[in-house]
Amino acid sequence: MNKKIDHPSVYVPPPLLYVLIFFISAFIQKFIPLPNIFFGKDFAFISGLLFIVAGLFFVFPALIKFYKTKNTIVTIKPANSLETAGIYSVSRNPMYLGLLAIYIGMAFLKGNDWTFICIPFVILVIHFYVIGNEEKYLQRTFGNDYKEYRKQVRRWI
Repeated sequence: MNKKIDHPSVYVPPPLLYVLIFFISAFIQKFIPLPNIFFGKDFAFISGLLFIVAGLFFVFPALIKFYKTKNTIVTIKPANSLETAGIYSVSRNPMYLGLLAIYIGMAFLKGNDWTFICIPFVILVIHFYVIGNEEKYLQRTFGNDYKEYRKQVRRWI
């Protein structure tokens, strides 16, 4: 009997989505250039570093939590457990929140206006494609435990 393994059905790795959209913004800049008055200034550099550091404060604890609980970050594999403690008591999606902060930081450091214009698109893709599929999966897998967790902790922050 061929039993299908349930998983979140997110076939494109989420970090790749952030990188892909970043490169798309650079591509758009080549064909529809917007002036880069703001970028390359001290304020942009400092802001970029602050966002990247803030992003790492969300990503690393989440990764460490997954490592300690032997859970997977691969979105086409089933979860071993429902993460609710540590950084997961602050955000249900600290990795995606951290990656968004890193994206914004990179936008300050190396980006262009298109990179910032794409931020809502990044959020929509992650929110609906990635988080939407993951939440449906977690509800199927962890049922009432996940429902109670959702009541206690916000999706982003």
